[in-house]
Amino acid sequence: MTRDEIYDHLAKVYLDKRETVEKVVAKKAPPVSWLVINIVITGFILASVFWGLTAFLTQRDDLLKSRIIYTLNNSPIRLSYDVGSGLPQVKQLVIALSPVDAQKYHRINLSVRGADNGNPGILKIILTNAREEKAAYYLQGIKQRWQDYSISFDQMNLTDWKTLRDISFVIEGWNATKPSGTVFIDNISFSN
Repeated sequence: MTRDEIYDHLAKVYLDKRETVEKVVAKKAPPVSWLVINIVITGFILASVFWGLTAFLTQRDDLLKSRIIYTLNNSPIRLSYDVGSGLPQVKQLVIALSPVDAQKYHRINLSVRGADNGNPGILKIILTNAREEKAAYYLQGIKQRWQDYSISFDQMNLTDWKTLRDISFVIEGWNATKPSGTVFIDNISFSN
């Protein structure tokens, strides 16, 4: 072998090795198209997750709003009355309310039961606001078992529901079927 042949042979060996090294390095590096595809897929997944969560939370917020309850008492209230003898022929129980904006609610709920010693049959509910407006509603057919009542605010005429001051329970002698007895009131709440 001549010197030139040796150099050619070394150059060929060197260049062949160099080409294989470059090919291996080129195979290990990801092409730009894969990088773009991965970015697009990641963006799509993140957008889907964000959209799904916002749709779920928005729907859940509506469900929670429809079930909002503001409870006024934790145990039964006893209202004993005797409206048959003497004056006054009205027995009233007033419950003062802490400042509550009842405008965001639509109903007042309560449970009522007459006692064994007698019940009035009719119970008057009065809501009073800070403007001294009063809205009254009569519960009829009170029995000696618990009955749940849900009264819509549409059935009560108040112009300002933001400033409710108190709720009253009234037994009137001229409406009572029994002149004396006891009424239990429980689960008083505002709700949607």
